Amino acid sequence: MLYWIKTHWIVKKIWSNFVWEIPNNSNKVFLTFDDGPTPEITNWIMTELQKHHAKATFFCIGDNVKRNPEILENIEKKGHKIGNHTFNHLNGWQTATENYIENTQKCFLNNNENYKLFRPPYGKIKKSQAKILQKMGFKIIMWDVLSADFDKNISPEKCLENVLENIRSGSIVVFHDSQKAFKNLEYVLPRTLEFLSKKGFVCDVIDARLLK
Repeated sequence: MLYWIKTHWIVKKIWSNFVWEIPNNSNKVFLTFDDGPTPEITNWIMTELQKHHAKATFFCIGDNVKRNPEILENIEKKGHKIGNHTFNHLNGWQTATENYIENTQKCFLNNNENYKLFRPPYGKIKKSQAKILQKMGFKIIMWDVLSADFDKNISPEKCLENVLENIRSGSIVVFHDSQKAFKNLEYVLPRTLEFLSKKGFVCDVIDARLLK
């Protein structure tokens, strides 16, 4: 499985109209969780976040929201932000643009002006798809640091190392609130939050209104 833990500067330059990190002078970092909401796991994440007064952004799959609307409600009540991750977790490279946009619109988030954050599943999106979504007002949020918690071939310790060795002020970090990732996430998230707290980092939400 090939992927970059730390996103390469060349990729950021090619796709410079996407959000890869959010530079700031407040020592803020931005933890994000893809693929939920998932019963028990998403609520566990919010409990861990609360212990450290941390906020996060959840990129939700519409089909999961349809089955777990109460969890989405809880995410918002806790002061976290929500983003669109398509309705069926589509790979943009393998999906016709018309179908991709339709599936994104089908996601419950599309009709609410508060939900204008979008993350393409697998980080794979065609330029034609991105252009349309941006015209619709979406901010396409990528990442600076990939935890790789989804990779069953790496240990929890390696997953933690991926995060702690690469995170810095402004970083957008990807985790997953899914069954597949939980073995690593259960180990990594509490330790990451403890590390960030000790180092004086602030975990904040991504706010579409504040992005260029």
